Amino acid sequence: MRSVCGTAIVSAIAWTTAISMDDENPVPSLTPEMLGTNQSWLADGEAAIAARLANTPNTRQAKNVILFVGDGMGVSTLTAARILDGQLKGEPGEENYLSFEKFPHTALVKTYNVDAQVPDSAGTATALNTGIKTRVGVINTGPLQQQRSCENITANTLTPIAAYAENIGMSTGVVSTARLTHATPAAVYAVSPARNWESDSALPENSEGCRDIASQILDDLGGNGLEVALGGGRSNFLPSGTEKGWRSDGRDLTQEWLASRDGAVYVADGEALAAVDLDSTSRLLGLFDHSHMDFELDRIERPSMEKVQPSLSEMTETAINMLSKDDDGFYLMVEGGRVDHGHHAGNAQRALHDAVALSKAVEKAASMVDLSETLILVTADHSHVFTIAGYPRRGNPIFGLVTPIELESNEPLLARDGKPYTTLGYHNGHGAVEGERPALTQEEAQAIDHMQQALVPTRSETHGGEDVALFAIGPWSHLATGTMEQNVVFHIIDHALNLRKRAGKR
Repeated sequence: MRSVCGTAIVSAIAWTTAISMDDENPVPSLTPEMLGTNQSWLADGEAAIAARLANTPNTRQAKNVILFVGDGMGVSTLTAARILDGQLKGEPGEENYLSFEKFPHTALVKTYNVDAQVPDSAGTATALNTGIKTRVGVINTGPLQQQRSCENITANTLTPIAAYAENIGMSTGVVSTARLTHATPAAVYAVSPARNWESDSALPENSEGCRDIASQILDDLGGNGLEVALGGGRSNFLPSGTEKGWRSDGRDLTQEWLASRDGAVYVADGEALAAVDLDSTSRLLGLFDHSHMDFELDRIERPSMEKVQPSLSEMTETAINMLSKDDDGFYLMVEGGRVDHGHHAGNAQRALHDAVALSKAVEKAASMVDLSETLILVTADHSHVFTIAGYPRRGNPIFGLVTPIELESNEPLLARDGKPYTTLGYHNGHGAVEGERPALTQEEAQAIDHMQQALVPTRSETHGGEDVALFAIGPWSHLATGTMEQNVVFHIIDHALNLRKRAGKR
């Protein structure tokens, strides 16, 4: 069988007696256990109803809130990641649940920006963090603020959750596998009419009244500023000529972080993060790559020559341990940022492994906090044009060629052009081919670098405009219900913490 760290996941799927495959056709056979019985399906359904009946709303004021955002983690991504996660555990996959899919409350969230049918991460992250829907490409500015314009910026600046929290003495933090200055994490602490103004060298000449995003990570936010910031993007914090620094103003923001408070700490690799004495640390900055952190699949299987980066679970665990020192509670936003980047590249392997990594981070967080006083929300900022199709057999390797349900057949289904095709695909992106479509083998389809076939050739696979899911557990989690505008997620958090009222803002 082929190795998971080489070209396929199938060797990691040791299904023993439940699954039978051979090296030529690594496709599972259906078993009685997979099919179930009348009695087993009825019993499972009755148990599901009993669990729902036993759930009662928790209406106490929350002490802590953790918002997880899987960037680009639409419903089709959740389904495929759920199957992958199950198959990596040695199961067929379809019956599996990601950790947060077991949360008691779920809603659908509309993601459009006020000027766009299909959104971007800046406008959507602003809605999540400020309670106000806005334009594409802006960070925490209102819908009347023009993109890339600093005129009237003060009048159109929005207040994010972290600022309200800091104002009442709570601790705050942000964790991301993307650059900390990227759109979604930036919405925790920064204001910018252009999401790409990540360092001062990106600011245009007519930017008076605006500041680059990286420099704002040092702001006090109406309190004493972020206690934790862990992710990528080191180049935006360092002066040109230092490592791979991009700053033209000569500032070294890592040194300014260290000088900002007694007990402030800065680290640049996973080993250093693990060695931090959190008890004596007042403020923690970790920048683990010059740009985005590695995809989870590469972090594990193909580590770079640099020191090993921490996992999203490890960063989440550190952040919670750090923030939990505050008896007044905390707000933490955790982003699985590279789900989005895998999809943009048309590479489902990397996107889905990062979605599984987010699920593990949520599981870690839920095990560390008191869920009677901590609200955990898991959602996405937007979806992608990612599909699961083709009538594959139950338990078919999620990255593999579609193989039919008929038990006597172990050969992949053929399209009208006489060639096999994969379960996973994209509406557009790098995987589109000109001319004749290639005939893939199972090995080629399951290669780590394989780009799933797309219909429309574009420079980058695009976001999707459909609703995304919201999963919730903890105080006031029952407010996650029905279909809602994306800005309502902020208002669930606000209500659970009684945040703006405590901050005197309403």
